[in-house]
Amino acid sequence: MTFYTTLAFVTVAIFVEFSAGVVIFDDSVGLERQFDGIGGLSGGGATSKLLVNYPEKQRDEILDYLFKPNFGASLQILKVEIGGDAQSTDGTESSHMHNSWEENYERGYEWWLMLEAKKRNPNIKLYGLPWTFPGWVGAGTRSPYTNPVQTATYILKWVQGAKKYYNLTLDFIGVWNERNYDITYIKTLRKVLDDNGLSNVRMVAADGGWGIAKDMLKDSELARAIDYIGTHYPGTLTTTASMQTGKQLWSSEDFSTFNDNVGGGCWARILNQNYVNGFMTSTISWNLIASYYQALPFFRDGLMTAVEPWSGNYVVQSPIWITAHTTQFTEIGWKYLRHGAGVGKLETGGSYVGLVSPDGKDLTIVIETMSHDHSLCIRPALPPYNVNATTVDIEFKGSFAALSALNVWYSKPSFGAEADVFFEKQKTLPIVNGKASLKLNPDEIYTLTTLEVGEKGAFDTVPPPSKPFPLPYTDDFEVYREQEEPFNLVPQVGCFEVHNTSDLTHRQVMRQVVLTAPIAWCPINLDYPITIGGNSNWTDIYAEVDVRLGGVNGTNGVFLAARVDKGGCDAFSSTGIFLYVFPQTKSYILANDLARTSVITSGELGEVETDWNKVSLMVKGTVASGMLNGNSLFNHTVPSSPTSGFVGLGTDSWGLADFDNLKITSVEDRLHELHHMKKEDTKLYFVPGGH
Repeated sequence: MTFYTTLAFVTVAIFVEFSAGVVIFDDSVGLERQFDGIGGLSGGGATSKLLVNYPEKQRDEILDYLFKPNFGASLQILKVEIGGDAQSTDGTESSHMHNSWEENYERGYEWWLMLEAKKRNPNIKLYGLPWTFPGWVGAGTRSPYTNPVQTATYILKWVQGAKKYYNLTLDFIGVWNERNYDITYIKTLRKVLDDNGLSNVRMVAADGGWGIAKDMLKDSELARAIDYIGTHYPGTLTTTASMQTGKQLWSSEDFSTFNDNVGGGCWARILNQNYVNGFMTSTISWNLIASYYQALPFFRDGLMTAVEPWSGNYVVQSPIWITAHTTQFTEIGWKYLRHGAGVGKLETGGSYVGLVSPDGKDLTIVIETMSHDHSLCIRPALPPYNVNATTVDIEFKGSFAALSALNVWYSKPSFGAEADVFFEKQKTLPIVNGKASLKLNPDEIYTLTTLEVGEKGAFDTVPPPSKPFPLPYTDDFEVYREQEEPFNLVPQVGCFEVHNTSDLTHRQVMRQVVLTAPIAWCPINLDYPITIGGNSNWTDIYAEVDVRLGGVNGTNGVFLAARVDKGGCDAFSSTGIFLYVFPQTKSYILANDLARTSVITSGELGEVETDWNKVSLMVKGTVASGMLNGNSLFNHTVPSSPTSGFVGLGTDSWGLADFDNLKITSVEDRLHELHHMKKEDTKLYFVPGGH
């Protein structure tokens, strides 16, 4: 068992070495750390985007699977992104303060999600964390720490807005996701919260590695400011310094693994072993729900999947039921039994944890025997180990010695032809004179509990069948509330929101609203605002949209694109067919990439309207055709790569621009439309040999 000798806290290794196949659960020797809950993370970023416009019936079902107590995952913590107007993995989330002079608490969907979670479970804890910040927060720099009071006040307003507008009380706040922390800022944020009557909002730091623990040991004021040390993807291990702080330790972001049965195995293993090996009392899944387009980064790295609001189809995957093994039979405030007296590793592979209710009357035990290859997480690397079948002898001591039986819930994910078994209630486990035995095979999860609760939730009807993104697709942006993001369009750079106008023919429009570069989370700054939607497998496609530059703080140009092949932090390197139009200079550029490093052709726009202009783009095979206001711009051969991708809309620089009357359709349908127009109009497209 040399792997375990690397642990900073070695009592786990010692216990395993002396184990003879007997597992003891004994509260008479005292209890250990308080259990702080299992959670899911929405954000980092835009991971719940497609959930918002699901049909109400299916959306409510999904939310029940995530949050309803004793039904599905029964999550105990909801962690959300504090939107900062910049890309943070799968999209951007809007800030409550795009600019220093304004505030708005209608933007984004995390408010709605927190309300839905609280509606189902009033006791769920809420945790906010920024990935990015609006540019003004940095006061001309790319750091949120330039003016600590200003940044702390910005976060304060988000916390206050949650309470004022939604009656949501935040329980935890973080610093800056997976980026450097600043000691002065942490102390300042703590003081600003305290000075505004928010001492109840506890701080988690630093949502990265364990390094902050060493600073806490050297700085008592910093240590007082931080309530929980939160790390990411710790591989179930902690450090000596973290243990020495005496603080509760969290895996404040973990999992991030494709949610098939191997992903479920990963989740089962780390939910137990984060405490067994690392004394971490909370584990939070990135992400809560995989509700973003398939071609975006980390597809299906959520507890379940919902990517088709147009069909209503969703899939409840194994991590939902793995979560239930812990959450349906515990509450925040329970305590772990001591290592060696109810927490430990099985000699034959696997782990177990025992948790006790605050009144000491109830006991829940979770056992997992996930094998190495069936519990691989996306990170970090997992050293080899073996799991073998065994019959484990269990002894109950202390106040548990009088137990006569425990309720049993069982899961065994399939990795072959056999059927999955998830969260199945089995016969009670008899206990005679404080002793019991349990047969364990590889790749099993057991919950043994005194509690009589537990339910594998289900609905009378199954989710609707899967369907591709619908064509033709149109959006005139008239059905949205002010500041709402249009459905099915996912901002990758910048923020695109619906705004009212005084124009009777364009009453509501989609507007790109970010004026200056935000403080980025991605390693490469992204400077071309873009929102994408549709199907990443689209090859031949037609799209049109009305565009208008902002009169004040306006951008220089706008674009319409097809076959956009990348999103996330790689959005800057997106390739596709991009038609940029610059109404002020009456010019256009057709490029093979977002950054216009590969220009295909360029030219003059001809007649340009002073207000609204309609841009059209058709791509078929290796020919692209563009129009402005019904007049042909080009009919040109284009590269064959990429072969497919999303439709995209955006601007050539930071600044305001409006979009309206978006239409996307197949080339076949567009040509059918043209067939009913004047014959000369059909010559605008795909003239043989045209350049």
